Amino acid sequence: HKQPVTPVLAAPSNKMSGAGGSDSAAAARGMPLKECEEMIQGSLRNPTVKFLREHLEKSGCSIAPNFIKAVNCDQRMSGGYVRGEGIVVCSNHLTIQDEVTQVVIHELIHAFDDCRAANLDWTNCAHHACSEIRAGHLSGDCHYKRELLRGFVKIRGHEQDCVRRRVMKSLAANPYCSKTAAKDAMEAVWDTCYNDTKPFDRAP
Repeated sequence: HKQPVTPVLAAPSNKMSGAGGSDSAAAARGMPLKECEEMIQGSLRNPTVKFLREHLEKSGCSIAPNFIKAVNCDQRMSGGYVRGEGIVVCSNHLTIQDEVTQVVIHELIHAFDDCRAANLDWTNCAHHACSEIRAGHLSGDCHYKRELLRGFVKIRGHEQDCVRRRVMKSLAANPYCSKTAAKDAMEAVWDTCYNDTKPFDRAP
């Protein structure tokens, strides 16, 4: 059976539905595929992207030149990772370089998890939740400034709240996880997965 896509939410709105997405007019317009492809190339110069790609190679997962692709996505999400196919970046939901780079980093963490864990099952809520916790925590998705752009202004504990919110939105797109199962799975693996910062020494 086909692996479910592990979606990353489109930014920067907090009014999202389904697999995530933005209700902002800018994100609805997005950008042409060619421009998005150029931004993907730009993201490959990012130090974090370089670091993650190196560690994927070291873990035995070579990355083909077309591993990261720009596509127009039907679902309201900004990108996703599919085992055996690679990373898609949704050009129609993104508008700036920073967003594209962010999606690439987030999805490379999923790819790294998929590479290092022989038995990772994306249909298993706990496995999916764990990789989403790590991707949310380690990618900078929940950096204070990004949260401000989404309209969340809580200072204390904002980062973990943000990761939890985004994990739940991503798991909502997994047909194998009910809302209750998703929440239970996230809570069960939270400490272990939040504190697992590989391949980084600590959360960037």
